[in-house]
Amino acid sequence: MKVLVATDKPFAKVAVDGIRKEVEAAGYELVLLEKYGEKAKLLEAVKDVDAIIIRSDVVDAEVLDAAKQLKIVVRAGAGYDNVDLAAATAHNVCVMNTPGQNSNAVAELALGLMVMAVRNMYNGTSGTELKGKKLGIHAYGNVGRNVARIAKGFGMDIYAFDAFCPKEAIEADGVKAVASAEELYSTCQVISLHIPATTETKNSIGYDLVGKMPKGALLVNTARKEVINEPELLKLMEERTDLKYVTDIMPASNAEFAERFAGRYFSTPKKMGAQTAEANINAGIAAARQIVGYFKDGCEKFRVNKK
Repeated sequence: MKVLVATDKPFAKVAVDGIRKEVEAAGYELVLLEKYGEKAKLLEAVKDVDAIIIRSDVVDAEVLDAAKQLKIVVRAGAGYDNVDLAAATAHNVCVMNTPGQNSNAVAELALGLMVMAVRNMYNGTSGTELKGKKLGIHAYGNVGRNVARIAKGFGMDIYAFDAFCPKEAIEADGVKAVASAEELYSTCQVISLHIPATTETKNSIGYDLVGKMPKGALLVNTARKEVINEPELLKLMEERTDLKYVTDIMPASNAEFAERFAGRYFSTPKKMGAQTAEANINAGIAAARQIVGYFKDGCEKFRVNKK
């Protein structure tokens, strides 16, 4: 078996070493393709591999057509919208993610962005505190749970909405479950987004929903760029000078946000939620273990596409 690590944005060396140890201990060959830049190099590299580990790298129908022996793709991280799932299924390729490995890193960043925002981007003026603020967690998955855990230490009043998570599971963590996104936004001064980019969620965070937030509202996005309706949010921020938006996924309208709403808007230069040494190592090694488990035992626990 040949396993390809295809990362235009490479793993840390310690992560690659951990991946190599897992793969070679199973008797498989590891091949590295890092900082490849051109898609042609990826298309060449996939021709004779049985498995691929990726990060934000795109695996589309063209890549799958070129990978004649490919059986499994593992996205090292929670999000997998960079993989064409329908095309993978059509090619009889299993696609997995590694949920939970980056969760603490993303959650810590979300709280860090909150602190920076309520302190007016550290511009020297008097800000406010998170203690006592109502925090709304939109989607209560692995990251959302970690956000709740950390926010308790800040003394925040925590609410959550997740259409797919039972109320009992949310409230077992000492978090107040609400019945709708509308209720969450109308209740909470701070909203932390953790929804995936799906047909239902794309452009769903916009004028009407965010406009329900109380005075002094703060929207924090460490999820996906596509869930924000940028024209509507721009319009709302123009009307509501109390609203702040901070994100670690740079919007397409970044320049306009930054120019029009200086002091109320911040974006990291690139997506940084999982950019910690620990998350980098954990996700990469988890991906390698899942590939070994798939080939050795047929384990498909984290499969995200149809058979």
